[in-house]
Order: sequence, then structure tokens, then C-alpha cells
Amino acid sequence: MSRGPAAADNHVALNVALYGRGANRWTMTERGRRQLQRSADTLQIGASRLHWDGQALVIDIDEIAVPLPRRVRGRVRLHPQGLCGFSAALDAAGRHRWGPIAPCSRVEVEFDRPGLRWSGHAYLDSNEGDEPVERAFSEWDWSRATLRDGSTAVIYDVRPGPCDDADGGRVIAQRFAADGRAWTFEAPLRQTLPRSGWRLGRTLRSDAAVPARVQQTLEDTPFYVRSVLEAGVLGERVTAVHETLHIPRLVSTAVQGMLPFRMPRWT
Repeated sequence: MSRGPAAADNHVALNVALYGRGANRWTMTERGRRQLQRSADTLQIGASRLHWDGQALVIDIDEIAVPLPRRVRGRVRLHPQGLCGFSAALDAAGRHRWGPIAPCSRVEVEFDRPGLRWSGHAYLDSNEGDEPVERAFSEWDWSRATLRDGSTAVIYDVRPGPCDDADGGRVIAQRFAADGRAWTFEAPLRQTLPRSGWRLGRTLRSDAAVPARVQQTLEDTPFYVRSVLEAGVLGERVTAVHETLHIPRLVSTAVQGMLPFRMPRWT
């Protein structure tokens, strides 16, 4: 539960979400600064470690899932096709920023707990903020999709919060080439999607000729839903990863009281 300003390095976590029949796992254990180690190319949080070896981001995962305490252990190797220097403000004041690091990447995944192995497309980005998220936003919808030429299209559809009611919100629609180049495209109109199991409203910007359709809901919580959708982007029919975040629900007393069960703290 929120208790006011805190040092970021004393509240760190590695979130792992695995989906699949018999292999669903969720980990997001918060740790204090005594379990944090950092250098120019390595970030270690508890027993898990992220390391840039000069060619790939290597993520060694050793965590315990919740609510059922099951081991999650494996390695993810993310190979960027190109690094990207793009960054965009999500709010009018520029206090919250988003930018892909490696929007077109290849990933190799090997887990022994649970036993999983696959490879395919990957995407790596970054968000940062100078204030609590609820000061600037009420909600957002975000989606990304891989296009036929291997580029990645991302649409951020942001609605402001009560502190920024003079801001009408913003839509960021960017296409990223494999070599890291970025250019803007015109986002299509917003389409309404079915509500989640927790009755969370969600929308997606999709070409008018391609009605947006939910293929699978991966994560369904009172304030956040992650889905796989069929959509239309830049004249192509695509499979998109989509998320909706509803911030008033996130900061509500009820949800804050439930968070420790999904995000336990080990110091």
C-alpha cells in the first residue's frame, strides 16, 4: 500500500508472466536495496540477473510464483536487430516518457521450471516518470504489432487524469524499422472492445475495414488487462499485443490492499 514518497532503489522487482496450458506462472516479488546490484551492463535483483553481453540482453530468472509458490527458473536471450533512440512524452508537461529500446528483436526462451522452450519476435521498451502515475493519467490503451516487413507498429492512446484536465490526452502512433529508425503514422479511429471479466472497458485503434477482435485475454485484473487481438494497422491485418490500464482502480483502497498478495516483499 502507498505510504508516500520512497526511494526507487528500495522497491525493485522482476515481473515474469508465463501463459500456457499447465505452465501459467506469475512472479513480481519486490525487494529492497540490499538485494539490488547494478553496474554498466548488469542488473541483479535477488537471484535473478539481467546482463548485456555486447550482442544480446541475457535474463537469468530465478523466482517464486504467487499465489501458488512454484519455482520459475530459466533464461531469456533478447537479440536486438537495432537499437532505437526514440522517446516521447506521454503527458503535456513531459513528466512521463516512453521509448522503445529494441522494438524489433528476436528472442530465445528456455525454462526448466516450468519446462518451456520457444523463439520468435520480441519487443523491448522503457517507461519512466517523475511523479506518481495517477497525477497525470486516468487510463491508457497500448498496442504493438509486427508488420509484414518486420517493422513494429505501436499505438499509445492516453487519457489524462484530474490533475491534467486541461490536456485532452494524446495518441502516439509510431512505426519502427529493424535498424531502429522511427516515423509517425496516422492512428486509425478508436474501436470499442468487449469488457474484461472485471468489467474493465478497453478500446483499440484499428483500421475501419478490420473490426478489432479479442483472440485471447492473457491477464485480467481489476485495473489491468492484457490481450491478444486481431486488428488492422497501416492496411495490414495483424495480431497485436494490447493492454488497458485503468489508474483510478489501481490506486483504489481495495486494490492497494490486494497488491501484496500479487507482489510480496522480501527484504
